[in-house]
Amino acid sequence: MPTLSRLTAYLATLLTLATATLSETSLAADAAPDTVRWTFTDGDAGWKPVNGVQLEAKGEHLIVTGSNQDPHFATKLRAAGGEKLLKIHAKFDGRLDGQLFWAEAGNDGFSEQRSVRYEVRGNGEFKTIKVYFKTEKDVTELRIDPSNGKCQLEIASIELVSEAPPPPPAPQSTPADQIRLLEGFRAELLYSVPKSQGSWVSLCVDGKGRLITSDQYGKLYRITVPEIGTDGEPAIEEIPVDLGMAQGLCWAFDSLYVMVNGKGAGLYRVRDTNGDDQLDDVKLLRAIKGGGEHGPHAVALSPDGKSLYVCGGNHTDIPDPETSRLPRTWAEDQLLPRMWDAGGHAVGKMAPGGWVAKTDPEGKSFELIAAGFRNEYDLAFNAQGELFTYDADMEWDVGTPWYRPTRVNHVASGAEFGWRSGTGKWPDYYPDSLGAVVNIGPGSPTGITFGTGAKFPAKYQNALFICDWSYSVLYAVHMQPDGATYKGTAEVFASGVPLQLTDIVIRPQDGAMYFTIGGRRTQSGLYRVTYVGEESTAPAAVPPATEAVKLRRKLEALHEPGHGDQILFILSNLAHDDRNVRYAARIAFEHAWTKESAAEFSPDLDELSADALIQMTIAISRKMTEAELKGASEADKHGHAVNVAELLALEIEWSSLAERQQLDLLRALSLQLIRFGEFPAEARDILLKCLNDRYPAKSNRLNRELSQLLIHLNAPDVVPRTLDLLEQAPTQEEQLQLALWLRSAKEGWSIEDRKRYFTWFNKAARHRGGHSFGGFLKNIRNEAIGSLNDAEKEQLADILAVEPQPAAEVIEPRAVVKQWSVNELLPQVQTKLSGRDFERGRRMFSQAACFKCHRFAGQGGIVGPDLTGAGRRFNDLNLLEALVEPSKVVSDQYEATTFILESGKAVTGRIVNLSGDNYLVSENMLDPGKLTPVNVNEIEESLPSKVSMMPKGLLDTLTQEEILDLVAYLRAGGDPQHEVFKQQAD
Repeated sequence: MPTLSRLTAYLATLLTLATATLSETSLAADAAPDTVRWTFTDGDAGWKPVNGVQLEAKGEHLIVTGSNQDPHFATKLRAAGGEKLLKIHAKFDGRLDGQLFWAEAGNDGFSEQRSVRYEVRGNGEFKTIKVYFKTEKDVTELRIDPSNGKCQLEIASIELVSEAPPPPPAPQSTPADQIRLLEGFRAELLYSVPKSQGSWVSLCVDGKGRLITSDQYGKLYRITVPEIGTDGEPAIEEIPVDLGMAQGLCWAFDSLYVMVNGKGAGLYRVRDTNGDDQLDDVKLLRAIKGGGEHGPHAVALSPDGKSLYVCGGNHTDIPDPETSRLPRTWAEDQLLPRMWDAGGHAVGKMAPGGWVAKTDPEGKSFELIAAGFRNEYDLAFNAQGELFTYDADMEWDVGTPWYRPTRVNHVASGAEFGWRSGTGKWPDYYPDSLGAVVNIGPGSPTGITFGTGAKFPAKYQNALFICDWSYSVLYAVHMQPDGATYKGTAEVFASGVPLQLTDIVIRPQDGAMYFTIGGRRTQSGLYRVTYVGEESTAPAAVPPATEAVKLRRKLEALHEPGHGDQILFILSNLAHDDRNVRYAARIAFEHAWTKESAAEFSPDLDELSADALIQMTIAISRKMTEAELKGASEADKHGHAVNVAELLALEIEWSSLAERQQLDLLRALSLQLIRFGEFPAEARDILLKCLNDRYPAKSNRLNRELSQLLIHLNAPDVVPRTLDLLEQAPTQEEQLQLALWLRSAKEGWSIEDRKRYFTWFNKAARHRGGHSFGGFLKNIRNEAIGSLNDAEKEQLADILAVEPQPAAEVIEPRAVVKQWSVNELLPQVQTKLSGRDFERGRRMFSQAACFKCHRFAGQGGIVGPDLTGAGRRFNDLNLLEALVEPSKVVSDQYEATTFILESGKAVTGRIVNLSGDNYLVSENMLDPGKLTPVNVNEIEESLPSKVSMMPKGLLDTLTQEEILDLVAYLRAGGDPQHEVFKQQAD
């Protein structure tokens, strides 16, 4: 019995244990697991398409193809709540702007409250997308929206695990010792901005010397900076007002003026109303319709301290100015039809584009000062009281003739700078606009300031400092008086990788420079730059205004209605030698010339110079309104057209004009045709008699204007002549411009001409450019096809059936002549650089692929430095070294960086754009539209590359004579009249 009793007890114990184990097992089965993993060896593993997406299990991977603007797929599951991490191991190209939704136990369905967004970039290789989220209850369903549009990715696995996100690292801006500065200057990183304070984009100095800044998407902050030479930390205060998202700040009239770019966009005044040193009162002075990165921007105090100047980009409506120094007669003024941007940017945006206006301290009265910008971000006055800005380019247009580089503009009264959307941008030589002080090149302009008041050497007190956000360069632009305006040269003052500069100020209290980096949610920081060199920092003398500047200002005082009594003074300056004086006189003429004043004023046209007649015609053309034309009789219209044609085409001797005057004359005629409409046959014949035999000309600019004018007039044989130019043009920019014009030619085509034209598109597909380049080519071709009749389409069927496909650039193959050395070529350049061949030099510039990367005389690429002035800046030795040994000296501005990634991959190139934690890197100068994404968190090391992005051996296929012609072309800056092309007398 005892034995049986013990056995019974033992069995009872086993039963108890088994029951307990079974209970625990049952409970464990009821508990949601911490980890769920999906692989796709046997299919879709339970993931199902929901909207706009296709799923296909293939080769142990899940292929996801999103086909509309809201693709998503989902699965049901059971997983424990808490801190969660979803890991998607996938490969894809480009950016995914995705979103993860989840459902919880007791909360079926999806909602924005239970979702997180993510943004990643791929390069076609497998990587892990990590998405952290937190839920209080068990997860019952997941939905993945891989992106917000069409997409494709290949998923190897998806895993949901319990894992808290890593603590955010302490914010760290680019260290000061990694910023390259000019000798004698020192940079300090004062503050790395935590993510909670956003990304700072604006700066100003208040009345007590404190800095004020704004997060691009958030609040305003006040900063008390430590004294120079101390180790103190800046004191950061959030300004307690419901205002932010500022892209312009200015302290004036004991107030903070804020240009809000976002919800509630407009100009605001913020004040301290109770004397407690806290800003507490916000007043909207004027709402401004616009937003985004082309919205309302800067606000600046006028030199006399009585007014404010504000500006807005080309997506910003002018805020109903009560007065305007620029006569409100602007229009698109395109002789041949413009084509909108192929990528859809700024479609429908009309003249006058970005603008600058003046207002009083209360914002009650606005006066338009200037317009025609693309997206000028900031404003600055020099010590003489002249206004400047730094205007943006359209990087999508790189490789097209209508691309304009970023540039510094002198914002004179009544100025128009010719921005028009798409292909419509005016060339900078048009007389009804003004040009640039200096062209900078590709970039993204942000804050600017003059060095006035800085404890810097005099050269830098007088410099205009301009921030390039995308290429991380701070330039010092040194200006010299040039008649009534200025000419500038740009020097790299500071650079870093990255150094995404947003705004810059000189603090009067210590004479130091302060700048911020950040924008687009990238890591932000505050820096201080001081001079520690040997040169004097005594205040620089303010140079007196030139006589031309004084005359321009006198004319600018007439930029308002009611000065008809000054018409003779105005008229006497329409033919002034200085472009800016002529321009100021014409604007004054437009204000003064009315029907009443015209009746009293009848100048003797025979006594007027060619320039005066041309400028008067431009002014009167701009004054023509549709109502006035409708009110005129047919006889009056006919008489006017004939008079204009006779006046400009017959009375002015074409051959006696300089090229600049010829271009002005062609623009004046074009404006008459644009504003007036079709000329009668008699007037057309007069124009053709004068101009038809002038085409083609030796100048590319003249050919641009003559070709469109003669195409508009249906001149005889204009199509084959233009095709000849297109086929001979050495640059893709020239070719594309002529192809654009030809698509508007409705008459004069033979079937052979059509074949030549459409064959060119097949060759042009190998050209490279920005984001819109290929779309422009396609759209030009499609419009040209749309103008064909059925018979022509049938005859051209074989050519039209071949859809142009992008291919590698093919340069005419040439045998290697030899590996040239600098020592071998230098004596030849020093002794044989006369009587050279201009046309062959230009061909060699194209043959050596220079036009692909470098801008020269207004044409060519933009990823390398502009070489127009290289012949004047470099001596023979330096010029040859740059051509033969490009890696010997690499400019900071164009230096590449090698990024070593965690995967072991190395990416070498230049950062050209940033967003959050992502860099977009250009690796190939010959293909500027192709960018490689690099995530900051995957970079192990960044190293400056000592190898130039310019290929070596570009001259090795050229003969000695061809190299000499190329060097002569560079030395002459593209001027065929330069002495290097003149034959020496015996």
